[in-house]
Order: sequence, then structure tokens, then C-alpha cells
Amino acid sequence: MIIRTKAYPRAGLVGNPSDGYFGKTISFVFSNFRAEVVLYETPELAILPSEKDASCFNSITALVNDVRLHGYYGGVRLLKATVKKFYDYCQENQIELHGKNFTIRYNSDIPHGVGLAGSSAIITACLRALMAFYGVSIPKYVQANLVLAAEAGELHIPAGLQDRVVQAYEGLVYMNFAKEIMEKRGYGSYEPMDPKLLPRLYIAYRDDLSEPTEVFHNNIRERFEHGEQKVVNAMRFWAELTDKTKCCLLSGQLDKIAGLLNAGFDKRRQIYRISNDNIRMVETARSTGASATFTGSGGAIVGTYEEERMFTELRKRLGRLKIMVLKPKIAPGMGNAR
Repeated sequence: MIIRTKAYPRAGLVGNPSDGYFGKTISFVFSNFRAEVVLYETPELAILPSEKDASCFNSITALVNDVRLHGYYGGVRLLKATVKKFYDYCQENQIELHGKNFTIRYNSDIPHGVGLAGSSAIITACLRALMAFYGVSIPKYVQANLVLAAEAGELHIPAGLQDRVVQAYEGLVYMNFAKEIMEKRGYGSYEPMDPKLLPRLYIAYRDDLSEPTEVFHNNIRERFEHGEQKVVNAMRFWAELTDKTKCCLLSGQLDKIAGLLNAGFDKRRQIYRISNDNIRMVETARSTGASATFTGSGGAIVGTYEEERMFTELRKRLGRLKIMVLKPKIAPGMGNAR
């Protein structure tokens, strides 16, 4: 039996730049790209490398380009960490696993390092494959916590729950990470919403405009924990913006959403150090009349557009900057609210 599982990139539509500040967010996953894991029974347990794990190159330039795109480590470590956290979870919950072995491999065409949560998509797909192979059912909110534990706990990759939650539930999800909720039960309040509520959306990205999460967030965490009023107020502003966007979606006031998305990015620009190229991407998109905000830490933006003429102009102007533009295909949701 061959098990194939998939997970998709996510786009943060509105809310806190990081859910680690006990804020609120609305995000969605889209199926234009995907991370896929294949698992099948074999005599020994083996993890096979993919193209991103290559150690043989045509030239020194090829090696350097690969490191710039994928870093020094590929996805094998993501699979190893996921297998370990899955095993730990089963041990802690007294879930007995059969003794069969497997071979597992992954493949992903999610643009790397542009704020679309490609790493957590690989981990999510891997977790789904392990659950299928061992016949283990894990609640979606726990799946999100396990993915975070694999990425942040095991591999020390800067990460928060937002990406993992929406990739576990899929579709469009409203998330509330209020401190009292997180401290009481260890996960937030997650409310799947109907993707049909969304206005016309586009996503634009360029690989070489990426900024690692730890670079983008620079000293914001320290400033927040020290109670700097400017940062604390910004986090409150983004949480309120999320609730306003949710109300507009539910009431069909789609004409107001563009302004809310723009306001979210404009507030980021006031307290974060954002590269000139990323700012240029946002401003170029807005010059067409579209709205624009980051999907994550930088390198990709999401926004609304009014009609096909505007979308065509978006592609034209951003294309001059070698920026790809697409219409996201929202992946159907998979779960109920928790």
C-alpha cells in the first residue's frame, strides 16, 4: 500500500505578524502549490532525500545558489523531526504502534522562504502520512501543536501556531490566540470560515525578496515583552483589524476589506524594518488600485483586486519586477471549530 498525503501553502490575510503575541489572525491555504509525502511499507525504515537535499552540484556557483534558495539543510530533517514527535505523542498517550517499517520521501514546489509556510507544509503532510500508516487519529488542534513542536522545538526554527493551524484545518480560518485561552489549554480558539466569503484575491511573490522570520521580526519580541507602548498598541491594532475583517466577510461588506489589508501593512511598516524591494512590491501593486499586505515575513504579498482589468495590470507592472502573480485556489476546509 502506498500512502500519499499533501499539505498546502498558507497566506496570512490579516492580523498579527506573529501569533506569539497573543493576537488574532485570519489565514487561508491555497492549492496552487503543494508539499507531498509518499510513504510505503519496507523491511527497514528509510527517509529518502529530494532535490532540495542535493549534495552533488555542477559547479561552486550551483552550490551557492542552492544554499541561498534552500539553506544548508533540506527537508530530510523535517521528516526526522516529525517522526520523532509523532512517536513521542503516541508514547505519552499510550498509543501502541505496530512494528512495521516504512520508506518515506517528500517533494514540494512551494516557493521557498517567501512567507508561505513551506516547511510546515512538509511536516503537516508527513504527520498525515504517519497517522494513516499507523492508523492513529489525532485532533486537528493537536496536529498543529505537534507540527510546531517538530519545527520550533526539535529543529529550533522560529515558528508560531498560525501556519500550522490553518494547514491542519485548511480552507479559511479565524484564529484567536488570546493569552487567557492559550495559558488555559495550550492552543487557541479556531473558527473555520467559508472561503466563498472572500473577495477577489491575488498572491504575488519573488524568491529573492525573502526575509527569514528571525530577520523580519528583529527586536520586536523584546520590545513587546518590555511593554514598549508603540509595539503593544500595534499588536492590539492588528487584533482589532482581524475582528473588523471577519465582520466584513460575514456581512458581505467586501468593499471595506481592501482598506483593512492596507492598514495592516502600513502599521507593520511603522515598527518593522522592511527591505526597500519588499516595499516597492507592495507600492507597485497598490499603484494599480489593488490592496496589498504581506502573506508572512516578506517575499510574498496578498491583496484584493476589483476586476480582471486590474488583475491584468497587476501582472503587467509586477512582472516588470520579475514578480509572479497568481489567483489563489482556496483548498477546501477539513475540520470543525475548536
